[in-house]
Amino acid sequence: MPTIVDRRSTRVSGGSKVADQIAIKGEIDSTLRKRRLRSSSCSTTEDSVVTSNLTPSPKKSSPCKWKSPRRCVNDSPKSTPNANRGAKAINMSKSPVKRRLSESFLEKPMWNPRDMEQLNAVKEALHVSRAPSNLVCREVEHNRILEFCKQAVEQDKAGSLYICGCPGTGKSLSMEKVNKVLVNWAEESGFQAPDTLSLNCSSLSNTSDLFGKILDKIKQRRKISSCASPLQYLQKMFSEKQQSAVTKMMLIVADELDYLITKDRAVLHELFMLATLPFSRFILIGIANAIDLADKFLPKLQSLNCKPAVVTFRAYSKDQIISILQQRLQAFPYTIFQPQALELCARKVASASGDMRKALWICRSAIEMLESDIRDSVNSLDLPSLHGGVSDQQRDCACDKSLIHKSNVVRVDHVAIALSKAYRSPVVDTIQSLPQHQQIILCSAVKLFRGKKKDATIGELNISYLDVCKSTLIPPAGIMELSSMCRVLGDQGILKLGKAREEKLSRVTLNVDEADITFALQGIRFFRNCLQQS
Repeated sequence: MPTIVDRRSTRVSGGSKVADQIAIKGEIDSTLRKRRLRSSSCSTTEDSVVTSNLTPSPKKSSPCKWKSPRRCVNDSPKSTPNANRGAKAINMSKSPVKRRLSESFLEKPMWNPRDMEQLNAVKEALHVSRAPSNLVCREVEHNRILEFCKQAVEQDKAGSLYICGCPGTGKSLSMEKVNKVLVNWAEESGFQAPDTLSLNCSSLSNTSDLFGKILDKIKQRRKISSCASPLQYLQKMFSEKQQSAVTKMMLIVADELDYLITKDRAVLHELFMLATLPFSRFILIGIANAIDLADKFLPKLQSLNCKPAVVTFRAYSKDQIISILQQRLQAFPYTIFQPQALELCARKVASASGDMRKALWICRSAIEMLESDIRDSVNSLDLPSLHGGVSDQQRDCACDKSLIHKSNVVRVDHVAIALSKAYRSPVVDTIQSLPQHQQIILCSAVKLFRGKKKDATIGELNISYLDVCKSTLIPPAGIMELSSMCRVLGDQGILKLGKAREEKLSRVTLNVDEADITFALQGIRFFRNCLQQS
């Protein structure tokens, strides 16, 4: 009977028994090897199950995948997974200003605007009259003024300084800080601190009263003869050697110097000339809002050999406004503003004027918006519901939840409303309250008058009006109705209409600024897209 040999066995010539034994032995060895591998895998899985029950297993690390540079800047194909993910990587992705804001505000607990004590404290901290303890963002200008005053006291020599800058840039506040530091420095250094006289030129009924107030401070009016004016006496006194009674220096701070330029420029010249007299004891510092004021009177003062030194206060930038607001709010142990809300306020104020007083007013107004929202929410809880009203327990529970809710922080929408109140003109409110077709007419007029064209006929305006209605699938009004709506807009002072024999030949002109129309309609996507088109 022939021998059957497995296909996996090695064939030997002649089909000998040795070949059969080799094949059988190979099968046994491979079977044992498979069983051994299977048993070892089972034991490892059992061990892993037991250990997983005892200790939590770590998450499986997925293989590294290539990420787009836009999705993850810090990752690379060779970096390990989760290598750059963490608090440090997140903070590095933010700008320094946003990181500083988030560190200063978000780490604090939220405040309770329903607490009148907290609310009044925050409002007081943001009030214009509240002078901060430390001067922020004006260190360079502060040091220049202080060094000028120190040098005058050390050398016992009179001098004049002119401070100019836009309103709300910290000129008067810096001068107040300089005066306090100067007095402390003089006492510590062994010098005699100068007397200070602060004058507001706009409050003077007569510009020549300025010299009388200076003389009253020196207490020498009783020695004036009847024929001599205060100015003449001061000129005579500082042209001669001083007596022992008058040895102290005097710091004169003349604010609102613009008033003297428009009213009586001769008084301004005489005031600065007093600081150039040989025995003068004046340290004269003039403060004005207009930066170009120096160009109007400095050439004349230079010709009179009494040109003052000039220190210019530039408008606050966005980062400086944020720093000042942050300094005023950092004393509170709770978060009051969203960082984005403060940034919106600072960005708008910096682009408009850089007036810090305006920024403080907007922040206070935004807090009042939050206060109004909370009051409305509480009043809504007091209204009876359809199911028999709200119980006191439910109302207290809802109020407790509102205390820890994010709505207790001043948000971006609160600041946006305050900004619109601060910068919008009454024309904007009128435009926003108009019917839709009248707003479309104004939008059509803005598109028609772009460029050098300043007026058009009713017929030309009707063509632009039909194009806008066609692009938005709004049924247009007839030309007679359009002419009637233009007359309504003319009665409100928004358009200016001329007279003609035919209605369609009447000339139409915008009677308001184009920017006001754009600002009033930009909140509606349809008008925003229409105005952006050329």
